[in-house]
Formats: sequence, C-alpha cells, structure tokens
Amino acid sequence: MKKALFFLALFLLTAVACTASGGDDPITVTDPWGRTSPAVAENGAFYMMLINNGDNDDALVSVATDACGMVELHEMYDKGEGVMGMRPVESGTIPVPAGGSAELKPGGLHVMCMGKQIDFAAGTEIPLTLTFDNAGEMEVTAVIRDN
Repeated sequence: MKKALFFLALFLLTAVACTASGGDDPITVTDPWGRTSPAVAENGAFYMMLINNGDNDDALVSVATDACGMVELHEMYDKGEGVMGMRPVESGTIPVPAGGSAELKPGGLHVMCMGKQIDFAAGTEIPLTLTFDNAGEMEVTAVIRDN
C-alpha cells in the first residue's frame, strides 16, 4: 500500500511540474542570421525576429557566442545631415512587448560582434546564447548569408 501511495504521489508531482512549466516558450526567435564579411574585417552583426508569445513584457539583455571577442546590443541612429551612426542601445536591452515583437535588421537594431574569432563566410552556422530578462537563456543558430 505504501508503495502504491509513493508512486501515486510521484505521478501527481510530475504532472504538476509539467503543467507549471508550460508547453510553449514565451519567446520565439525566427530567422537568426549574420551578414558575410571579409576575413580581415574585425566586426560582424547578427539579425533576427524576436516574438513574445507571452502575457508579460520581456527584453533581450545579452547575447553570447564564442565566435566574437565581445558582443553588444546596438542600434543605428541618424547623426544628422544624412549621416547614420551606430551605438549600443541606450537602455542596454531590447524590449520585446507582450504579444509583440522586436525586429533586429540591417539599418536598425542588431547584435554587434566585435573581434570576430572566425570567418563569416556564407553558410557558416554560429551558435548564439540569447538571454532574456524573463524567459531566461535560449540557444539559436545564426546562419551567415550574403543578405
């Protein structure tokens, strides 16, 4: 009898744990990619779409990869007189609103790779670890392409 109660309790705890963890990730990442660059280029960039399927706002807080000496979240901005500049995002994070998305694209928000450790040749696959404020860490693979 004790053995049956033990297994019943174990089953119920497992069922509760599975229900609490949910089935779907609140954040979905689509089309992670990077642009080709010559081997002599020191820097590169990654782009992707971040989709928040959850009910709570979230934010991309960092990205890590062995392919880069340092990684920062960057944005392009208008310096005036038709000149564009690039800088780290002011808040240090990229917001992903509940039920919304954030697009990282050329000429806008992007993941800046400084001190490339590998050649960004077309077809190269680069693992990235994205860290979100609420959703935590997520592993994705960016494919290097011409555009």
